[in-house]
Amino acid sequence: MERGIGWYVCSNGSLIIDDLGINQGMIIENMVAQMFRANGHELYFHEFEYCPEGNSVSKTYEIDFLTVRGKRLAPIEVKSSGYKSHKSFDYFKDKYQVKMNDRYIIYTKDLAFDDGVLYIPIYMAMFL
Repeated sequence: MERGIGWYVCSNGSLIIDDLGINQGMIIENMVAQMFRANGHELYFHEFEYCPEGNSVSKTYEIDFLTVRGKRLAPIEVKSSGYKSHKSFDYFKDKYQVKMNDRYIIYTKDLAFDDGVLYIPIYMAMFL
């Protein structure tokens, strides 16, 4: 039986993604981009050089989306899995802390707030 992308909502409201067999991150980032554009947001991607403390070489990191809230940056990362690991998001905070306001991670779990980051289920991205 053909199941397509395979989105399912459980009875407790948790969002679960079926095994796509392809790059889930790419699909989810594109879905979020479509939600943002449909709500009139401009789409900004940010790539930056950063040398973490204790390292001697800087690397290039990226932030999926940037928006401005109250004259301050609000970075948005989209995670299809492994949401607890977000180096580029953390390094962005270290580098641009003075210029930042809210921070968002859009992911496949339930709504949560932890350590200054609002974790938003994919289906709520349209409300940003």
